[in-house]
Parts: sequence; C-alpha cells; structure tokens
Amino acid sequence: MAAPWNGQALWWLQMLSLAALVWQLDALRGSAVRPVPWRGAFLYGWLFSTAWLSGTFWWLFISMHTYGGLPAALAAMAVLALAAALALYYALACGLFVVLAARGVATAAVVFAALWTLGELLRGSWFTGFPWGAGGYAHVDGPLNAYIPWLGVYGVGMVSAFVGALVVLAGRRLPGARRRAVPLGMALLLMVVPAAWLALSQPAVGTVQDASASRGKITVELLQGNIPQDEKFVPGGGVATALRWYGEQLLNAHASLVITPETALPLLPSQLPPGYLGAISARFATGTQAAIIGMPVGGAGVGDTGAADTSPGYRNSVIGLRPGSEPYRYDKHHLVPFGEFIPRMFRWFTEMMNIPLGDFRSGGLAQAPLLWQGQRIAPNICYEDLFGDEIGANFRDAATAPTILLNVSNIAWFGDSVAIDQHLLISRMRSLEFARPMVRATNTGATVVIDHQGRVTHALPRLTRDVLVAEVEGRSGLTPFAWWVSRFGLWPLWVLCLAVVAVAATAVVRQRRR
Repeated sequence: MAAPWNGQALWWLQMLSLAALVWQLDALRGSAVRPVPWRGAFLYGWLFSTAWLSGTFWWLFISMHTYGGLPAALAAMAVLALAAALALYYALACGLFVVLAARGVATAAVVFAALWTLGELLRGSWFTGFPWGAGGYAHVDGPLNAYIPWLGVYGVGMVSAFVGALVVLAGRRLPGARRRAVPLGMALLLMVVPAAWLALSQPAVGTVQDASASRGKITVELLQGNIPQDEKFVPGGGVATALRWYGEQLLNAHASLVITPETALPLLPSQLPPGYLGAISARFATGTQAAIIGMPVGGAGVGDTGAADTSPGYRNSVIGLRPGSEPYRYDKHHLVPFGEFIPRMFRWFTEMMNIPLGDFRSGGLAQAPLLWQGQRIAPNICYEDLFGDEIGANFRDAATAPTILLNVSNIAWFGDSVAIDQHLLISRMRSLEFARPMVRATNTGATVVIDHQGRVTHALPRLTRDVLVAEVEGRSGLTPFAWWVSRFGLWPLWVLCLAVVAVAATAVVRQRRR
C-alpha cells in the first residue's frame, strides 16, 4: 500500500486497515446466533478488498482509456471488475475466518493470518497472478522489515496480519488489562525486537550478517528516454526520437555497462534502419564496455547482432552486447495479460483498444545471467520483479547466483501516477529479500540504483530525458529467503497456511460433534 499523495508506503496504515477489518469480522461473529454469519463476513471482506485493490491499481484506467482508447466508462468498469474479481480470494478468507476462528486470542489471530496469506498467495499465482500491492510491500521501511530476508514479502505480510489481528482480538475478547497484557506484549515484541536487531546489525541492514559479501563494483549508465506513450510507436514521432536519442547514447557511452529501458528500440530488428543495429553491435564488439538493450525480437532473429532466433512468434527481450562474446539475450518470462498476451475468450476486449505488440511468447524460467566484469547480471522486464519466487529460481547455487539484479521497464502506460512509486517499492523489496543491488532503467521513472540493503543510492527525476551514471557494488551469498524459495518456491508458505486452516477446521468439526 502506498500513500497517493506522496507515493510512500505507510506500514502502520496497512496494519491499521487490517485491524479494522478483523474488528468488524469479530464483532459480526460475536453478535451472531447460530449459524455463524459467514455470508456477512464474506461480503465485508469483498467490499473491503475491492476498495483496497481499486485504490491500489486505479492507474490501469490510464493505460486503457488514455492510451488504449477504451471509453472512460468501460475503462473504469474494467478496473473495478478486476478489483472485485481479485477481492473474492480475500472475501473467502474472511468468510472462513468467522467459521474457523477459535475462542483463544492467539489461535484466532494465527487462523486469520493464515487465511489472509492464502488470499495473497492465490491472487499472486492463479490465472498468471497479479500480486501488485500485496500487504507486505508496505513494510519495506517499517519495523517488520528485518523479517524480509527470512520470509519474503508474503511472510512479512503474514506477520503483519497476525500482529494486527492479535491486538484487536486481545482488546475485544479479553476482559482485564492483565489478561490482555500477554498477547499485546507478544505483538509488541514481534515488532520491536526485529527493529532493534536491525539497528544493532549495521551495516548489514535487512540482511543476515554473512549472507551478503562484496563482489566488486561496476559503473553503469542508465538511459531514461522519457518517450511519451502516445508517441512511442508513431513512426515519425516517438520511434524516430527513440532511435536517434538511444542510438547516440549507446554510441557515446563512457561507463562499463550502458542499459536502456524495456523496448527502448520499439521496432523489430528487421524493421530498424539498415545498419542501425550493426553499428551499435560493432561499437561494443571491442574495448571494455558492454550494453544491454531493450527491444522486441521475432522469428527472423535479432538482426545484425548475430543472435539468430528460429522460434515462432515475438518476444519482449533484452539484448546484451559485449566484446569477445556472442550476443546475450533474455526473453521476458512472465507476460502481462491483455498487454503482452490475450487470455482465452478475451480477444474481443483487447480489440476494443489500440495497444500494439499485444501477443508475445514467453521465455523460460531461470535464464542465465549476463556475465560481465566479474558480475552476474540477471535481467527482469517490466513487472517481472513482482514475482520474487521466479527471480529466486536463479539462486539455487550460491556460486552461480546473480550478483546484480536488473529491471528494465516502461510504465509510461500509467502516466505520472503512483504506479511509479509502487514499482520502485517492489524493486526495493526484491533487494532486501535477496541482499542484492537492483538497477532500474526505465522510460519515465523510476530510474534508480538500489543497494543490497534496499536503499536508493542514485536516482533520476521522473519524466525527464537524462542519463544516470552510477557505481554499483555486486554482492554474493544467500539470504535464508533466497535459499528456501530457490528450492521450494512459495510452497512452504502454502503448506504452513493450509496446515493451520486444516487444524482449525478439524477443531471446529470436533467441537460441533461434541
């Protein structure tokens, strides 16, 4: 969750909102006569989550209406419909809570945290997943962020849900101050102890002491072209501007590694001016510099770079050019529904909008990183950094794990909105989870360098055309989160939450039999 007035995450507001929901659910449960009013809880959860999610990604309206040409009413309805559909996961969690919550305060809080986390996991995985704005992101700068390198974003969200529920249930259910002291003290310890440990463990902020070691530094130039989205694919407008400006910056780069945003070159290799890509490729064929270029590629290959591709369809890719090596390529794995591929039975919807390049093919999971000057640089494109478990697939072996994470994006689709700040927060979460720097090259912002402690060390102003020159320190080692998510994915959280729900359901059945 981010505050719309300044784009900053407010951890206390996230916990307060969940606490208010638990208060209402428990009041509904406590005032009811049998049967337990799960329908009312389902409705409360659905309305709460629909409002929350609508406020989280309202900016989808900009892409569909302003740039996609969808009528305003239909675009607003589409955003609301998406929020309402995703809210069903949380509505189900709330309905089950009033059925399964035990009388014990701590036990009931555990049940709520497990159910709410299951809702988050379902939203983040089913039907390709869209976990944008998951509750854990609010805690990047909060007292719970010491849990991030251990539990990841969903685990931190689970702790937050437990603490919020524990405080509310203790206040509602326990009559005396002494009886409330134990659960309230437990909630306080869960927040204060990690924060104190975080302060005392400097400079290893947000990491386990031996989980991150320096792998040397590399200088980068991050290019932010600020090509307006309504001009980006216009041949005589944004296309010409992009080819000219990015071409000039690539040919005149001074840093060890120069990086463009996603689809900085908005044409297929076969559509580029003759010799354009060949000149850039020749520029980085010798010397001590390399480049990573965002561009779509198709079955005809990537043109003059020599990285042939005989697979069918188009891909959203980055091309790596470096002296003495074959061209490197990363193909986007996690595609955006409606933007990069069309779900079944929804082609009629996408045909109502004017969105080019709307049907890509997916690349593989855990693609090899780019090797350059002792660093292993792992790209991800657009909202792929939203899926920490997929990034974690590259961390199974500490000896070959990425030393630097790279995100290339173009969220000009969403204008000068809070989406820019939210995406930056997502990247900072990944840095803390894996104790790795995250370098971001974007079209309109946020073009930044994030260190392995989740701190922004260098940044360009948004909506400007400029070049960010910075030094990035690669890191090695594995956080606990990187270790378990690379081996098991998110299954440990799934199993834990499902086990809690199963135990709670068994207890309810036994109680009713008695």
